Amino acid sequence: MPGPFDKPEGNWWDEPVNRREGMWLGIAGVWSLAIFGWMSGFTRFGDQNPVGETYEVDPSEYRETVQAYIDEADENEEGHIIPPGDSVYIGAFRFNWDGLPVVLEAGQEYDIHLGAYDVQHGFSIRPEHSLSQQINLQILPDTEWVIPMSFDDPGTYHVICNEFCGQGHNSMHGTLYVEEP
Repeated sequence: MPGPFDKPEGNWWDEPVNRREGMWLGIAGVWSLAIFGWMSGFTRFGDQNPVGETYEVDPSEYRETVQAYIDEADENEEGHIIPPGDSVYIGAFRFNWDGLPVVLEAGQEYDIHLGAYDVQHGFSIRPEHSLSQQINLQILPDTEWVIPMSFDDPGTYHVICNEFCGQGHNSMHGTLYVEEP
């Protein structure tokens, strides 16, 4: 009996496929197409993936935009940023977040602008009381990503960098405070 790595004898590719093998290949092909269609439909119609627009932007220009947003915004007694409109600008850099902490209103939709000043960062946001409800995004230098987002439940939401960005990565935390209007 030949081994699995021995060269097959003759023209094995010209031999007809066994009927049962052909059935299994057909079932596998149909199943693959069904799964592919389901995944494609889920990403388009499932409202699970963040959408938004991306823009090519110079990191130093984006940093100036975030700083202008911070200068224009109000602050509460704790020094948390209160956005002047429905846009929130957040800039990531080693090992901090510009534009955080911020106070938002529950139920209101905001355009969250994300960008990185230096290297790739991760933007992971989750409610304080839950480890299983979170969203994870990638923030790249030279790119501004605008994502419409609203928070239904008031509370504290933690923002962490989930992409290793250097030696101080573990200290890169931020906070969003969502309050009743």
